Amino acid sequence: MSDDQHRVTVDDGVEFPAPADGEMWAVGAVILNQDGHAFAQKRSPERRLFPDCWDIAGGHVEPGETLLDTLAREVEEETGWRLRRVRRLLGITTWTGDDGDGLRHEADYLVEVDGDLGHPALEWSKHTAYDWFGPAGLHRLKENRAPGEYLIHDLIAKALQDRPDTP
Repeated sequence: MSDDQHRVTVDDGVEFPAPADGEMWAVGAVILNQDGHAFAQKRSPERRLFPDCWDIAGGHVEPGETLLDTLAREVEEETGWRLRRVRRLLGITTWTGDDGDGLRHEADYLVEVDGDLGHPALEWSKHTAYDWFGPAGLHRLKENRAPGEYLIHDLIAKALQDRPDTP
C-alpha cells in the first residue's frame, strides 16, 4: 500500500478496477467546493488530446500504479490539492482519443481534497483557465466538443444531481 493510500479515505463500496495487461487506463476526479460547484480546468489549445476543452483533474495510469495512486498523483499535480477522500465511483467509460493511442478505459470518482480551493496550482503549460461549475453553468462544459462527446459535462451533472450530503 502506498503512502497516498494511507492518507486517503475510501468510502465503502467504492471500486478501483485493476487494469489487465495491455489495457490503457485513466482516472478523473470530480471535486466539489463548499457551495457544491464542481472544479474544471480548460485544456490549452496546443494539447494533442481534447484541445481547448474543459476537463476534470485526472490522467493516465502509469506502469506500476494503482488507480487510487494515479488519482492522488494527478489531483496534486494538476491542482496542488491533496486527495483526502474518495466518495464514490461516478462511472467507467471506454473511449478512443483523437491522438492515435487507441482504446482507453476511464474510471471517474467524486472526491474531496485538502487545500486552498480558491487558488489551484494549475499546470499553466497544459491548462489556460479554471472555473467552478454549478447547474446554471453546465452548458459551458460542452464548448469545443461534438455531440456525443459530453463526458465531462455528464460526469459533473451527475455529481451535482445526486451528490452525497456534505459532512
